[in-house]
Amino acid sequence: MTDTHMPRDKGLDHTLQLLHEGYHYVMNRSDKFDSRLFETKLLGEKVICMVGQEEAALFYDNAKFSRKDASPSRIQKTLFGEGGVQGLDGQEHHHRKEMFMSLMSQDGLARMASFIQEEWEQEMDQYQDEKVIIYSLAKRVLTRAALRWTGVPYQEDQIETWSDHLGDMFEDAGAVGLKHWQARRSRNKAEDWIKELVGKVREKEIEVGEDSPLYHFVWHRDWNGELLDKSIVAVELLNLLRPIVAIAVYIDFLALAIHDYPEAVRQLETEQEREHFIQEVRRFYPFFPVAPARVKMDFEWEGYRFTKGTLVLLDLYGTNHDPAIWDHPDTFQPERFKEWSGSPFDFIPQGGGEFDIGHRCAGEWLTLEVLKVTLDFFVNQITYIFPEQDLTYKMNDIPPLPKSRVVMEQVHMK
Repeated sequence: MTDTHMPRDKGLDHTLQLLHEGYHYVMNRSDKFDSRLFETKLLGEKVICMVGQEEAALFYDNAKFSRKDASPSRIQKTLFGEGGVQGLDGQEHHHRKEMFMSLMSQDGLARMASFIQEEWEQEMDQYQDEKVIIYSLAKRVLTRAALRWTGVPYQEDQIETWSDHLGDMFEDAGAVGLKHWQARRSRNKAEDWIKELVGKVREKEIEVGEDSPLYHFVWHRDWNGELLDKSIVAVELLNLLRPIVAIAVYIDFLALAIHDYPEAVRQLETEQEREHFIQEVRRFYPFFPVAPARVKMDFEWEGYRFTKGTLVLLDLYGTNHDPAIWDHPDTFQPERFKEWSGSPFDFIPQGGGEFDIGHRCAGEWLTLEVLKVTLDFFVNQITYIFPEQDLTYKMNDIPPLPKSRVVMEQVHMK
């Protein structure tokens, strides 16, 4: 069998349909064709879309797929930056990935947890008895904690600017027009500021803690033994700062889940039950829609031919809602994670694969720590009410935040 037999979405180009259907685009066609993969055309390019556990295992086979040149240039210039770890392969990727993984020690995670707790206490203490918009507060909490954790120096009056710049990078990563250019300007300003900072650290004009990610990145030598270029250090530091602030999306959905599923909240007595609740938030609500890669060499799989250079998209949201993997996938059921085996290919909200040798997000453990502290804070350390508000969200927005964001009123520290 050749790729001519792969199901195809007929038509000249389907970019507009993708924009219209958003997170449902791949699964809609997977259901239509009764196939776990199909061919389409996006932005004038042939693309293979895949969904499912076996397909994820294939997608993260580093011998068959490459991340180099997989992300569109406009996404690199807003979300990822150019030259970062997401676009590397092979030995170079493994070496750079180790730089990130070394930060995810128990001590490093505990420091972040402590910072998040302190920042939530400080932030909420200012707004007792007032209406608070959780997403906005979460971005400020996460921005301060991220800067503290990485060791990047800042002044308090810079927090809003940092929060706005980092938010622009993921909120408008795929936008067109003015929003896209704003996201690019925000990334350029942040990169320029960090490059200047790197220069000062290397010239000993600024001292930073030797246990900080900033110090670690500034003096990291790549797989060829050379110090990273200042521009690459800036990109990789933003690959820490930006995803941490992007956890605000999960925090808004965490608050939404607390609002929508109070009975599940009342059952959160143990740390394990709280972790199951967090994992279900990450599975149930939309975060990343797809992950891109390019075919590294011609090969056949399940009778289908994959041609070198072809762009392939793995449906992350669809795999997390695949009825072949999850019973009643469109139902919020934290208890499902009691039986979860920990497979790297069925639960992939931030991407899949192995942490050490693959492309699974190094910050996933950090995300869990942030959400654990935040859930405990919301459930056990403050009281509040949810006023009437519009909590609907659109599945063709990226990220698809509730329209009103989640609003709390009459907030009191216990």
